[in-house]
Amino acid sequence: MAEQVEEPSVRPSDPWGGPKILTRKRNGSSTWQVIAGSATLGLAVAAGAVLAAGPWDNGQRKAERALAVTADRTGGAHHGRPAPDGPRPAPSAPAVLPALGTAAREAPQDPAGLRDALAPLIGAPGLGNRLAASVIDAATGERLYEHGAATPMTPASTVKIATTVAALSVLGPDHRITTTAALSPDSRTLTLVGGGDPTLSAADLRSMAARAARALREDGRDPVRLAYDISRYTGPVLHPISPNENIAPVTALMVDEGRLDDTDRGPADRTDDPAGDAARAFARALEKEGVQVAGAPREARAATSARTVATHRSAPLSALAERTLTNSDNDIAEALARQTAIAKGEKASFAGAGRAVTNELKKLQVPVAGARFADGSGLDRAGRVTPALLTALLARAADPERPGLRPALTGLPIAGFSGTLGGRYERDAAGTGLIRAKTGTLRGVNSLAGTVVDRKGRLLAFAFLASGSTSATEAEPALDALATALAGTGG
Repeated sequence: MAEQVEEPSVRPSDPWGGPKILTRKRNGSSTWQVIAGSATLGLAVAAGAVLAAGPWDNGQRKAERALAVTADRTGGAHHGRPAPDGPRPAPSAPAVLPALGTAAREAPQDPAGLRDALAPLIGAPGLGNRLAASVIDAATGERLYEHGAATPMTPASTVKIATTVAALSVLGPDHRITTTAALSPDSRTLTLVGGGDPTLSAADLRSMAARAARALREDGRDPVRLAYDISRYTGPVLHPISPNENIAPVTALMVDEGRLDDTDRGPADRTDDPAGDAARAFARALEKEGVQVAGAPREARAATSARTVATHRSAPLSALAERTLTNSDNDIAEALARQTAIAKGEKASFAGAGRAVTNELKKLQVPVAGARFADGSGLDRAGRVTPALLTALLARAADPERPGLRPALTGLPIAGFSGTLGGRYERDAAGTGLIRAKTGTLRGVNSLAGTVVDRKGRLLAFAFLASGSTSATEAEPALDALATALAGTGG
């Protein structure tokens, strides 16, 4: 998707030391790798595996989206119940997560070769005046390349990796966001209670209205007053960059991300009153069901003694996380940050979400020093992360002991095939199909963080954060070249 572009804000260059190449002796512990294809067959197999899995549509392969829709139509029957052996991986995982053979697992990485591959590319003029980088072996955590890896940088949308990992960690991949309709004890007031699901649709509201209408008929109540409750979120509703076509006002109740057209991704005109619009749409749906609604909907909290008469549950968090990463969806990212805040006992605001994400990442024992999560989407230029944090998070998502984090990998756009990388990389380029990465773009800021399979089939996690660039059209190919160079190492 087209990401937020702001006025230039170029910071003075900091003094940089030379790139550091770090190695660590392997301790003989079991390792695992994540690959997109056989190291022997290389790119042809990797690209073929991607194509065989089917075309991509709306952030997930069509089969994945169908699965999410089917799960949603069950009314959340499986909500909160993981599979007996842990959460099931996302549907795309089998093509992404097969284990390597013993020979490939034991083949040592060559940090010097990696350094030589990156050396002619790391200072490309298109990358601006500051670049920080980190490359690690995702299976072992071995640090292979560092260039200012501990330097906090503006991440742009690569911060969504942190947002999704934190949400998956605290809530689990099966979590669903719930929207309800609650009827007061005297059956005179029906309240639409927002749970924070930005993907709630007009069709979902119509389904809820039908169920609520049945309950009202059973109570013999007509007309009914309609209220809407958005108290689940607190703090400022407007993002610091708002009003903006890249994000709607952040409220606990909205329909289709507050979009005023029929798009489901990318920039679009947004309503300035998403909660009110949702309530009015619900009122119209109730009236079509034969319910007389008295007056205009008003904002009010649902009575604590109100009974729920209709419920809608979102797609599972695993699907929402994948959509966030593939499409760089800012609205879902902000929702996931607030869901994390609620689960962590923080206020569901920009500030509370930042604290919650930080604290959850600390539990994952990743390097959060210098990080500042100003928002969940990366649109706020005040945000800071280090390349070392991003690569550590990617490694955590690849950890076989943490299957619930896997959507943070399977949701990453695939070079040349999907999401925000669908229009980057030539189909015959060395990195096509082997690179899965989150993009980030603000004016003067460009970033790329993800995973790449090297020539020995190892999964490398990388993060390249650049600032001071004058043109995204120059910065993006320079970042893509760095990731592609990693694909050619390890031979």
